[in-house]
Amino acid sequence: MRLFRRLSSLAPRQRTISSVESNAAEFRRRAIFALCFIFFCFSLLAARFVWLQVIRHNQYSSQAENNRSVTIPSQPSRGLILDRNGIILARNYWAYSLEITPSKTEEKLSTLIERLSRVIPISATDQKRFKRLLAESKRFDPIPIRLDLTESEMARFLVNKWQFPGVELASREFRQYPFGSLGAHLLGYMGRISEADEKRIEQDGLEEQYRGAYNIGKVGIERTYENDLRGTVGKSLLEVTAGGRPIRYLASTPSVPGKNLTLSIDVNLQKVAEHAFGGNNGALIAIAPSTGEILAFVSKPTYDPNLFLNGIDYETWNSLNTSPRKPLLNRAMRGIYPIGSTYKPFMALAGLESGVITPSTTINDQGVYELGGHKFRDASKVHKGILNLRRSITVSSDVYYYKLAHDLGAEKIHDFMEPWGFGQLTGIDLLGEQKGVLPNAEWKMKQFHKPWLAGDTISLGIGQGYNAFTLLQLSHAVATLANRGVSLQPHLVKAIFDPATQKTQPVTSSYRKVMPASRKNIEFIIDAMTTVTREGTAAGAFRGAPYVAAGKTGTAQVVGIAQGQKYNAAALAKAHRDHGLFISFAPAASPRIAMAVLVENGGWGAGSAAPIARTVLDYWLLGRNSLGLPPPAYLQKPAGPASSSKEAQQ
Repeated sequence: MRLFRRLSSLAPRQRTISSVESNAAEFRRRAIFALCFIFFCFSLLAARFVWLQVIRHNQYSSQAENNRSVTIPSQPSRGLILDRNGIILARNYWAYSLEITPSKTEEKLSTLIERLSRVIPISATDQKRFKRLLAESKRFDPIPIRLDLTESEMARFLVNKWQFPGVELASREFRQYPFGSLGAHLLGYMGRISEADEKRIEQDGLEEQYRGAYNIGKVGIERTYENDLRGTVGKSLLEVTAGGRPIRYLASTPSVPGKNLTLSIDVNLQKVAEHAFGGNNGALIAIAPSTGEILAFVSKPTYDPNLFLNGIDYETWNSLNTSPRKPLLNRAMRGIYPIGSTYKPFMALAGLESGVITPSTTINDQGVYELGGHKFRDASKVHKGILNLRRSITVSSDVYYYKLAHDLGAEKIHDFMEPWGFGQLTGIDLLGEQKGVLPNAEWKMKQFHKPWLAGDTISLGIGQGYNAFTLLQLSHAVATLANRGVSLQPHLVKAIFDPATQKTQPVTSSYRKVMPASRKNIEFIIDAMTTVTREGTAAGAFRGAPYVAAGKTGTAQVVGIAQGQKYNAAALAKAHRDHGLFISFAPAASPRIAMAVLVENGGWGAGSAAPIARTVLDYWLLGRNSLGLPPPAYLQKPAGPASSSKEAQQ
């Protein structure tokens, strides 16, 4: 009993001890959990710290730096373009323009412009240009509403500037072409950066180089040599407050001006050549045969590239784009034409080289060549009688070359003409060159899914049929012939001056290809071509010339004439009349210049194209011209025992 009472008295004490132990265990569990949670949290913080301060340190450091600084691009001055004698063809000038940033304005743009016009004169043309640029630009891009402000106009705006949020005066560099439309198709022009330009810039990884830029080279030399002319953008690093207020300059990298290009073009020769066309459409390319340098590059009609610099207005653009004369077409290297009888000297050379004919091969030209019941007539409608090879070139016999083409066949013609550059890209340093067509059976099957017929070959002999070449290809082939079968790549840029290094780098090409033709045969063809200007189809145009020129007239049919029907130019619309062509080089023994001339719908080449060539040759070889221009630079050098004009005649 006593034992029972003693055990009963111990029970509450044991329960108390057990409760304490249970509470202690619970506390320990909670403490461990809390410690684990705290450790986990600190681990997260540590991991985040490592992520921010170690792994992503560079990124966030850069972001922090960007938050306190702003990089302001400084666009470089664009390189100049000069002719071979240092005359400036494209230059820059600084002027103030009035610009509106749409994202910063507080009212409708139409209302803003109407109020602004009360302070600064804004023409209808200015407004139309602004609307077009607005459609092509982003809202945060400043868009010019007025260009070339006078001092009084700037003063009036500055007094009233507080009334026009989002409108600023901007001092910008503008491009200028001092000779206007002269040589526009070779120089090209600059214009606002379009979406297509932005995509190309992004693809080339040049976004940084165009930060803050508004214009870019669009066509011609301006486009082809954009990377050289553009220069390198400069940068100024500016420290700013959180509100964007500038504090101080941190660093600055000056911009590097673009490189100056010296072209092979002679601006006075270009003037003489363009003036010689009068109101005719056409093209002319003159090349120095011994170097491949292009001396004149003409496409008529032309246009004023200054119109495009800050956004051309719709009416002007529409008139240029829809004009039936197509002034925007670069006829010199993008127009594709049959070249008529100017092909005959090359056909004659092909015949000699293949052994199909010799210089003494004769035919009786009765004015028609028959094949399979079809009559191929001479364009002159004149029976030329007994002709040898030399005489066939002098009087330009179609019948002789109908027969020669038939005897050679299309494949031999194709294979001989290909190395001379017909239907091939010349590689000129100007983007946009067309290839043209040098036809054969394979080409016809691929193009029309039809076999080649014997009749297809006949017209090839006189530069017609499926033949379709650029004037650049023809002038290149003529220069190669003048250079006695040595082909050099035609080029426009003669040297590049780098203002950063103050060094001039001559532009040369390693391209040199010798044609598969004997010197004897080439000299025979050249000699035959001199008879064209002395007693043949171009004798009238070259009467009295004190130098010996090699030449060949050409007339290319534009529309087909049915058999038995006579060609009557007066009865045809001008667009359907024949093209006139002429190829020439002089002096024939040692040529300084070779050229090809095309007068669209000009009729006989002897009457339309040959006189233009004579005018150009007279200036380049003798310094003669009706424009009061000084003679070419090489004629102005101190003369030796013999005068320069005598040297040009040799």
